[in-house]
Amino acid sequence: MLVKTYGCAIVGVNAVTVTVEVNTTPGLGFFIVGLPDNAVKESSQRIASAFSESGFRVPGHNVVVNLAPADLKKEGSAYDLPIAVAFLGSVGMLRADDLERYVIMGELGLDGSLRPIKGVLPIAIEARKQKCKGIIVPAANAREAAIVNNLEVYGANSLKEVVNFFNGEGTIEQTIVDTRAEFANSLNNYEYDFADVKGQECVKRCLEIAAAGGHNAIMIGPPGSGKTMLAKRMPGILPPLTLSESLETTQIHSVAGLMRKEDSLIAVRPFRAPHHTISDVALVGGGVNPKPGEISLAHNGVLFLDELPEFKRTVLEVLRQPMEERRVTISRAKMTIEYPASFMLIAAMNPCPCGYYNHPTVDCTCPAGAVKRYLNKVSGPLMDRIDLHIEVTPVPVSQLNKESRAESSAVIRERVLAARAIQTARFANNPGVHCNAQMGSKQTREYCRLTDECRTIMEQAMNRLGLSARAYDRILRVSRTIADLEASPDIQPHHLQEAITYRSLDRDSWGK
Repeated sequence: MLVKTYGCAIVGVNAVTVTVEVNTTPGLGFFIVGLPDNAVKESSQRIASAFSESGFRVPGHNVVVNLAPADLKKEGSAYDLPIAVAFLGSVGMLRADDLERYVIMGELGLDGSLRPIKGVLPIAIEARKQKCKGIIVPAANAREAAIVNNLEVYGANSLKEVVNFFNGEGTIEQTIVDTRAEFANSLNNYEYDFADVKGQECVKRCLEIAAAGGHNAIMIGPPGSGKTMLAKRMPGILPPLTLSESLETTQIHSVAGLMRKEDSLIAVRPFRAPHHTISDVALVGGGVNPKPGEISLAHNGVLFLDELPEFKRTVLEVLRQPMEERRVTISRAKMTIEYPASFMLIAAMNPCPCGYYNHPTVDCTCPAGAVKRYLNKVSGPLMDRIDLHIEVTPVPVSQLNKESRAESSAVIRERVLAARAIQTARFANNPGVHCNAQMGSKQTREYCRLTDECRTIMEQAMNRLGLSARAYDRILRVSRTIADLEASPDIQPHHLQEAITYRSLDRDSWGK
């Protein structure tokens, strides 16, 4: 007897419907076709043990399982449950009348229990797209799937529960999540606050500009000056995620298998800080079984690269294209996968190998030329793509001993939101552009017009610092953001001068 169930395969950050066809005939054998990987092929052993432990005595049959479309690679253990359900339906131990109305996915334990799987959110989105009545997943994934509206979500704990559900001998409680309420309750739930940072007012100003315009920034300073502490507080001054951004971010984390049982929506901008030993594939995504990398996990949030020169050169160079295009394309012989990667890059580095070049009280012990060689580990093209360079100096003990708290993240965020509101109105007719950092050449020429005085200042800066054309455009965009923070319709000379000061690593004096 032939019985069909429906599951999904993950391609990139989206899901594709997979029809699971099971046909049983007299004989002995268990065959899975349709490009299954080893994890799918091993499902026969898990299913047999789950049947035995769940009390289903299935006589010997010749079983053929087809996973269609047959030319799409099927990976992982999530096909255990739809195969097992279709198998039981084909031998008459489960009523198959309603099977085609549900998407069923889950990994079986040897005792018949259901274990969590990856990518449940895109699977639920695909189920709604195909107008299915509902989705049946492991209980640990139910809240994640339930954020998709107009879809019945059932979280089961065991194979037996699913069989009883279709046979009408038991019920599975439907999981219901108020998506908007969950989103509202999780907003602004930040662990770190700028009020905890004493001193460093110039650096805070620089990071406020970065947040207001979506600019990339790099902090350079000696160990213990607060670079990591400041970077961790960046999500707290960024505009809150919109609901669509939250869903998009959650979808990426779901595919990567990073969602916990209690999670439903990611409502706080992600902050990813990979170690400097990371590989280029782990950073940008890909691999034998392609998965999103750290830059995609930082989508709509912050990617923090501490000790920037310690990263392998090949790792840093693969960042260049995603920083410009805000997406990653993984090309394979049989497919091309695209991951979103719209992130803000915050980097930090020591000024030299010993860490104390330009330190106000500690002498640098590096030999001649070591500082320049250290800085050259970060290529010019990558540095060009970083809008803001800021020197971080140690905080004096007198400031550390002060009892008063600094300006809070909430106060800074209000100014950032006001500047972003100006940019939203400015780019209302420019789809895909939401902040000043995303402006192309056409928008930069249109919205960053300079007066004669400003042009003179720019010419002098370009000649003195030897800046590239890309750096020229980035200075204009930063100037536009500084003007937006002051609600100024035009770029004034002092806006431009401040933006130029944030190109400290372009100075010829560095490393000499």
